[in-house]
Order: sequence, then C-alpha cells, then structure tokens
Amino acid sequence: MNASDLAFTPALEMADLVKRHQVSPLELVEIYLERIERLNPLLGSYFTVTAERAVADAKAKTEALAYATNLPPFFGVPISIKDLNSLADTPCTYGVKALANHVPKYDDIAVAKIKQAGFIILGKTATSELGSFPYTEPTGFPPSRNPWNLEYTSGGSSGGAAAAVAAGLSPIAQASDGGGSIRGPAACCGLFGIKPSRGRISPGPGGDKFYGIATNGPISRTVADAAVLLDVMSGNVPGDPYLLPKPECSFLDASKQQPGALRIAYSTELLAIGEADAACKQAVLKTVKLLEELGHIVEEKCPDFSGLIEPFQIVWRNGVAAGGIPLENLQPVNRWLLSKTDTAVDYLKAVTQMQIVTRQIISFFDNFDVLLMPVFLHSPIRVGEWAHLSPEDIFEKIVRWVAPCPPANATGQPAVAIPVGFDSKGLPMSVQFLGKPAAESTLIRLAAQIENAQPWITKRPNLDNL
Repeated sequence: MNASDLAFTPALEMADLVKRHQVSPLELVEIYLERIERLNPLLGSYFTVTAERAVADAKAKTEALAYATNLPPFFGVPISIKDLNSLADTPCTYGVKALANHVPKYDDIAVAKIKQAGFIILGKTATSELGSFPYTEPTGFPPSRNPWNLEYTSGGSSGGAAAAVAAGLSPIAQASDGGGSIRGPAACCGLFGIKPSRGRISPGPGGDKFYGIATNGPISRTVADAAVLLDVMSGNVPGDPYLLPKPECSFLDASKQQPGALRIAYSTELLAIGEADAACKQAVLKTVKLLEELGHIVEEKCPDFSGLIEPFQIVWRNGVAAGGIPLENLQPVNRWLLSKTDTAVDYLKAVTQMQIVTRQIISFFDNFDVLLMPVFLHSPIRVGEWAHLSPEDIFEKIVRWVAPCPPANATGQPAVAIPVGFDSKGLPMSVQFLGKPAAESTLIRLAAQIENAQPWITKRPNLDNL
C-alpha cells in the first residue's frame, strides 16, 4: 500500500495493520506529517502541529510493538484534536488570536480517553472563533478550506477537523457540536459525523456553560470508525451534570447489526424558517427512496422546532459570554452577539422554554424511530462570502443556513450526518438523521446500512498533485 492510500485508510483498518506489524506507528505519523506540511498551508486544517511530540510517541509505540500485549484499540493510530478542547502543554486558542499563549496543563476527559485508547495526537485543528460560526475563518488564522473545492468552506466550527480527515491529514478526528459543528463540517467535506446524546460524553473537567447543548463527538470516513471513537470517548465521571447508562452493546457492535424496519419521518423544510434549496432537498428525497428500498416505512412529517429558536440563541450567546474574553479581541459578529444584555432571569426563562418545547418534540418520536432532514438549508458558501455584511445580516444568514442542526442540540437528541453524493459544483451532499434520546445505536445501525448500500469511502478529493 502506498503512502497516499495509507493516509486514507480507515482508522480501524490502520489499527489492525499496526497490530499485525504491516505498518509501524512511526511510518504512519511520518506520512501524515509530510501531508500536513505540504497541504495544510492550502487547507488551514491545523492551528498547531505537535510534530516533535507525535514523532516521539510514535517511536516509543513502534518499539513497544516488539513486546507489548493486550494493546489498546487504536494503538499507534494518529488523530487530531479540535482547538476548543484542552490538550496538556499545547496551545488552546478557541479560534482567538489573543489566546495564542494560552497553554492548559491538563487534558479534557475526552482527550484523556483518546490517549488511553492508544492514539497518537498530530495537533490541534482549526475552529471558528469560540466555536460560534458554521464556517472557520477566525481573525489572525488562515481560513479552513474544503478539500473538494478550495474556494468553499469546510464548515464550522469543526472545519479544521473535517478538512483534515477529508484531505488525508488525519485518519479520524475528535470534534464537537453545539449547533451543528460536527454535522455541518462532515456534510461540507463528505464525511460521517455523530452528534451524541446529551450526557453520553463527559464535558469534564470543566463546567458546562451551555446547558448541555454542546458535546464532543467523532468525524470519520466510515460509520465503524466513528462508532468505535464514540465508544472510546463515552462515559461519565463523578459530578457530571448529565448522566446516561451504558448502551446495551458497544457502538462498534451496533455498526455490524441490521436496524430492522424503522418508522422514519422526513422533511425538507422547517416551520418559521423555510424550505431547503434544490440540492439539499434532492439529497433528502434521494435518501427517502433508498430508505423505502431498504424496507423502512417513510412518511413526510416533522415536529415544530420554531419554539426553540429564541431560547437556543439566548442560551448559546450567554454560554459564549461566560468565557469572559474581552469584546475587543473578538470578531464583529461575536462582539454584536455578546453586546446583547440578558439577565439571569432571561437565561432561566430560555432554559425553561427549551425544556417545554423539548418535551413536545420528544413526544413526536413516540410514533417515529428517526427523523430525516437536510443538514443545511442550502449548499456550502464560498470562503469569505459573507465577510462584507453587517453582523446582523451575517447572523440572519447563519440562522437560515444551519437551521436544521440546532434542534438536536437543544433537545439533547443524537444526530448523524451521512454523505449521499455530490452537487453540480463537485461539493459533497449530505443528510442528517435525528434519533430518540440516547438512541445512537439505532442511528449507527441505519447509517451502516446506508453506507453498505451506497459506499462513499472510495471517493477522495484530488489533492496529491497540489
């Protein structure tokens, strides 16, 4: 297998190659570091590359292969960490240039679990400023570009994570989703992404400023890779504000099981927001046809999410504001959002309203196993496309683009983004599925069935001549 093919090998297969001594951890790290050095200046995938540390870890793991037994599942496999998460002794900027010298001395719990699973960390991937935007263009950093077409965004806020996986700069990525920040970049870059249920992954060791609307999760090329990375990151620690029991079987095992005949609702529009554009609508309708061919019962129907819009915005902007970063260090949209003054009463009213509407939405799933929707209401934007607009206009455009994503964050339901083809510009098209609370396994089974019916892993962007 040549270096390019190795770079695009799924993480589980890569782990197997390492354990069978077909490739060494050092060889893998060297392949990815070469690609990062060559392609990252074009793509803006990484803010920080921890090359020396990755090589040292890879050398140690390569030597350990000669005598080690009972290796962890991803021993010697490289991975990237999003720059909203703390990795000990590594800058964590949150997409804010003024925080370039902010170096945590601890690992987030999800990051610690990733290390324990045997991964080798390549670096910190690009994020939009404070994770606020569905595109990754923070001031003072290069924009993160879509490997399928460099004129377009890779999405946000996990834009760097998705671009890295799609371009073969990492086999798999840790990411996070507070309003579509896993599903959007996965959709833009033709990847699979899981927004887990609230409480599935510990937010520790820090506190939760966002009332549980944000969570860590995986971005990968295959359903099985994402499933097993979700297994790795899952679990609670004492003091976590939201708790879920362990699933009946591992998520990796779920990816090998048939979903059975599911009752699936679908919609191409959202009340109070509008209809998806032609490409996004066609992606949903194409998926409806496939689902029916696979034996599922599909019905056009959708809950009313409109009651979540205002309270979600209040909770989100107050969570961002709680970071305490001076407004002068932020981009105009964040300055405009955070200049709005909400009282503690306003915040609590918003939380209460989200809880009330969430109960109504969850009751919709008494009659359906899954809801199919677009990820976005229109195709990806060009890099810098909205830069000339006022903060108010940018915010309005963001809301009307990403509207299908925040409901799952507000309700705490699991959701996945699945590639379903390409549009006329050569950009990936995707759809998302929302599941019942704590029912990631159902979504993983369904996603694996779709992946088997119309595989997407054979396609990769043409970057090796750049």
